[in-house]
Amino acid sequence: MIHGVAERVVSQDEVLARLSSLRSHRAGGTRSPHKPLLVLLALGRLSATGTSEVPWATAVEKLADLIRDYGPPSSTQPAQSAAYPFTRLRSDGIWTLDRDVPMDRVRPLAAGAVVGRLEPLLEEALRNADLAASAARLLVEAEFPPTVAPDVLAAVGLDPDVVLGAAGREPLRRHRSGSWPAAVLEAWDRQCAFCGFDGQLGAAVVGVEAAHVRWFTFGGPDEPDNGLALCSLHHKLFDRGVLGLADDLRIAVSARYTSRTPAGKVVYDLHGRPLRPRPGTTPPAAVHVDWHSEQVFKGPALTT
Repeated sequence: MIHGVAERVVSQDEVLARLSSLRSHRAGGTRSPHKPLLVLLALGRLSATGTSEVPWATAVEKLADLIRDYGPPSSTQPAQSAAYPFTRLRSDGIWTLDRDVPMDRVRPLAAGAVVGRLEPLLEEALRNADLAASAARLLVEAEFPPTVAPDVLAAVGLDPDVVLGAAGREPLRRHRSGSWPAAVLEAWDRQCAFCGFDGQLGAAVVGVEAAHVRWFTFGGPDEPDNGLALCSLHHKLFDRGVLGLADDLRIAVSARYTSRTPAGKVVYDLHGRPLRPRPGTTPPAAVHVDWHSEQVFKGPALTT
């Protein structure tokens, strides 16, 4: 046990319940993965170094990058974005700082070289590798779709194969429709709505997937007006915010996206291309397109 800490064991159920409470910090479908990203970063450091300590100097660089790359679009300065979860996570009872500093203030964090870490009893419990993997899986699956979750885990220093194979996680509160993916692929002629890729292996579609416009984890329904058939590449780019949809259902490419090779530059050619669903296919609803534009797409779009 950690010196000076009462001899109490935090159970696996308590650990997962305390971390699950972070999911409640969202309203109206607004994404706010800042606290889960900080906990995942701390879990990555615990796995690599034996301690969950995250110095502010690391947070202002690493955590700020995670929020920029995997959070919703924001004009907030990087250091300020990192300061919010770094100071506010204390109120959830799972994070401590080595000195008292005001909420949200960047200057005291830098001046004091403040260090944060998981609450000691929680950290001790999470030294169990299986429990840590289950905790990481719970957090990442609650905040990100399957196309993005492995990237987030790798970015914080956790092995995606280990974490996403972890057992014992809390079951999903909502159950996905088993028929929705096939229905979406059929509606879009089993080809990518963005580029037209229509690969098959025998009679089976290969490399084309049913994509939610509004993520399932944020209330996106398994309905025709929330689905697109996308090739694996464009599904990934759509969920990462490289690609989006304008109000008139033309494809938008983020101005933040860059490429140096002809293969990568092909993505630029998608900008402004209209969706062309077959007659009778339900196009994405405006409410879902608006959510994706506000919460996922890394605007602004390229200029035409």
